[in-house]
Amino acid sequence: MSYGAGAALQTAVFQSLTSAPALVGVAVYDAVPPSPAGTFVLVGPEEVRDAGDKSGAGAEHLAQISVISDGTGFLAAKTVAAAISDRLAGAALVLARGRLVSLQFLRARARRIDEGEVRRIDLVFRARIEL
Repeated sequence: MSYGAGAALQTAVFQSLTSAPALVGVAVYDAVPPSPAGTFVLVGPEEVRDAGDKSGAGAEHLAQISVISDGTGFLAAKTVAAAISDRLAGAALVLARGRLVSLQFLRARARRIDEGEVRRIDLVFRARIEL
């Protein structure tokens, strides 16, 4: 097992999201900004499992991407989440290390945080990488 492609996957996802026409004007971060306002995307935590077999080394990454919005209601956040899902599900991203075999949408969870003032949608994608 190797976590060797973790940074490469994050970089490719970040580049894909920041160049998506449907996400123009939506900031993408890998850390919560000091004064978050509006709607933004946070490339976040991941869980990695060994996915090697007799043909070679590999890893399965469960990567979380969050949409956070202080807008009224969930509509703005859900619109951005749908654009992320459309952009990443099945995408053929090129990694600086390893080869992305597949990238699939796995699940999402929408909820209110900060006493109901902020909306958060966590999307989880499964990436299978050969190393």
